[in-house]
Amino acid sequence: MQDEAFTHIVRVDIEPEHEEAFNRWYVEKHFPDLLSCPGWLSAKRFVSLGGGPRYAAMYEVAGQWAFETPEFLKVKGFGPFEPHIKNFTRIQLHRID
Repeated sequence: MQDEAFTHIVRVDIEPEHEEAFNRWYVEKHFPDLLSCPGWLSAKRFVSLGGGPRYAAMYEVAGQWAFETPEFLKVKGFGPFEPHIKNFTRIQLHRID
């Protein structure tokens, strides 16, 4: 399973005073940076309708190796918003159909 594609979901809250800039950065900078990395196949964002962290991002990743490339290591994380992130969670899911 190590080299198989999977879904990677990240959920976070951001301090309210940084929310607008964070959302803009995510779409204009973070997604393009990640999608230019080998093995990062797609990216979508969501906002929660209920409990838990407010924002979610869902990625299709070609394999665990994608987290080890030099390109990814340069762009991972939340950049200038790192100190303002709260309630970070992630889950990786493998399709079983």
